[in-house]
Amino acid sequence: MLWTIPTLMTLTRIVAIPFILLVFYMPISMEMKNLCATIMFIVFALTDWLDGYLARRLNQTSAFGAFLDPVADKFLVCASLLVLVHLGRADVLVSLIIIGREIAISALREWMAQIGASRSVAVHMLGKLKTTAQMVAIPFLFFDGQLFGLIDTALWGFVLIWIAGVLTVWSMVYYLRKAWPDILKHAQ
Repeated sequence: MLWTIPTLMTLTRIVAIPFILLVFYMPISMEMKNLCATIMFIVFALTDWLDGYLARRLNQTSAFGAFLDPVADKFLVCASLLVLVHLGRADVLVSLIIIGREIAISALREWMAQIGASRSVAVHMLGKLKTTAQMVAIPFLFFDGQLFGLIDTALWGFVLIWIAGVLTVWSMVYYLRKAWPDILKHAQ
């Protein structure tokens, strides 16, 4: 079952990337661009939770879906960060930290899978906290204004993306420490 509802939902996160980018080239006000990008990111980010729920509920889990889900998340986050850097709303350093970690940990997981040590880099709560911080920070940074007249989303987005950056480094160190015995054993 390659083309299940959950897999198609996962693919929407990848398809969403050019649309989020194109919003900022539309001939509309910056406030409307910000709102559109924010709503699109939130809707597509929610498919991450929903596709997993539906895959389990409809008994439509698959190896392809398990592979594609984190890839789609990483594409969406990394592309959004690049757009935010271009707009001057996210710092290059924290974006490089987040994107670099995603590449490094993905490569580590692939290597650990090849040597039969996938358990040493299984998803941990730190990774989930990092993802949550990113998924809240990014729409705040896209919105870039006052939410309900109370919340300065640019400020909170800035704070949260740096919290995500710290959690990114922390989780990378955690995964590397967990994998270190297997790394030493197979590095020859």
